Amino acid sequence: QVQLVESGGGLVQAGGSLRLSCAASGRTFSANTMAWFRQAPGKEREFVADIIWNDSSTYYADSVKGRFTISRDNAKNTVYLQMNSLTAEDTAVYYCAVGRTYTYYVRSGHDVIYWGQGTQVTVSS
Repeated sequence: QVQLVESGGGLVQAGGSLRLSCAASGRTFSANTMAWFRQAPGKEREFVADIIWNDSSTYYADSVKGRFTISRDNAKNTVYLQMNSLTAEDTAVYYCAVGRTYTYYVRSGHDVIYWGQGTQVTVSS
């Protein structure tokens, strides 16, 4: 059974940093694009960043570009999200996601086959 377990969320002051981790178990995901999404209170879930399975190229939402960095360690079956210069607008539940095998882009969410349970990030201003 596949499980995605996020960790690293919490409360941080504006301008601070957090590093989220998502450890996958049950199978390996070296042939899957992995991504982070987030959902703020009263808003729809939105794409944050992804890392493509074949060459580890990355893509970011404009709102986080230059502040967030996604990375992956295939040996550990883990994807990370380093978040710097956090603002109150980054407050949300963050979800890791795994795309369909050999699919490059999962930014719409339509090709996500597994979701993590979410980890809360709260940025105080």
